[in-house]
Amino acid sequence: MQAAWYTRNGEAQDVMVVGELPTPTAQAGEVLVRLATSGVNPSDVKSRRARALTDPLIVPHSDGAGVIEAVGAGVNAARVGERVWLWNGQWQRPMGTCAQYIALPQAQAVPLPAHTDMAAGACMGIPGLTAVQAVILAERLAGDLRGQTVLVTGASSAVGHYITQMVTLAGGRAIGTVGSEAKAAHARAAGLQEAIFYKTESVPDRVKTLTQGRGADVIIDMDFSTTAAWASQGALAAHGQVVCYGSNALEVALPFRPWLFQSLGVQFFLVYDLTPAQRQQAVARLQQLLQDQQLQHSIGARFALDQVAQAHCTVEAGQTVGNVVIDM
Repeated sequence: MQAAWYTRNGEAQDVMVVGELPTPTAQAGEVLVRLATSGVNPSDVKSRRARALTDPLIVPHSDGAGVIEAVGAGVNAARVGERVWLWNGQWQRPMGTCAQYIALPQAQAVPLPAHTDMAAGACMGIPGLTAVQAVILAERLAGDLRGQTVLVTGASSAVGHYITQMVTLAGGRAIGTVGSEAKAAHARAAGLQEAIFYKTESVPDRVKTLTQGRGADVIIDMDFSTTAAWASQGALAAHGQVVCYGSNALEVALPFRPWLFQSLGVQFFLVYDLTPAQRQQAVARLQQLLQDQQLQHSIGARFALDQVAQAHCTVEAGQTVGNVVIDM
């Protein structure tokens, strides 16, 4: 099969290789998927650059979509021919979705509704599931989001775009940070009610203005290294909750006194490491949204397999609005 891989860390143009690898075989409990698309996420490019290799080679990417071509022992043969989207394709294993085929546990191949195209399917594993899990946690911590103000950091990002839609569908008031007018327009099309330009204005001050001084009820956050200070400066209401799935710095100073005296809370989660119960709930909710055709999907750039290095560079540049997908 044709695949892309790397054998050492480094810049995409220096380490990515495209060529032939053996086609995998579905083992017991597994399905073999012929991939149509592979999603490229920031975590994929970070891993390529810096995560130590534990195997001789890494076929990158955790997300993808395709058709089940064969099944292993114990898997219903009726699944052959099923359109599916994938999650955790390359989590704690070397063989990801940047290849024509992947074999993986059958639970990680989720039926893709007929009206959802393969490019959108390649966005479900990390962007889609991160968004839905963040909203589920926000509801668990803050209650029904109807009528509540939710600050979405990075509202135009791949994950933020879905979060904005899901908050809006839940009846919440979505406000969010963006870096440009183009990104603001993208987020507004997804339901964002107020765009905050974090590069040119004070986010806490703007949030307080938008909420009559009380702050947002919930912050769904992609960068705790910045939001930890914003929350303590009034961006988050007293007794408010932060749901966080990322940070641009691994060491974050938490201003403890304002967090304590305002009774602020924070819940972190890693989308790769949901409990089985959390995964089941998140997948089921995301599937319902797909089946009901309630989500907008945004594909910002598409590449061929032999352009994988360019695809990685595009994600690293961070200027593309929408998801980056490789067509197989």
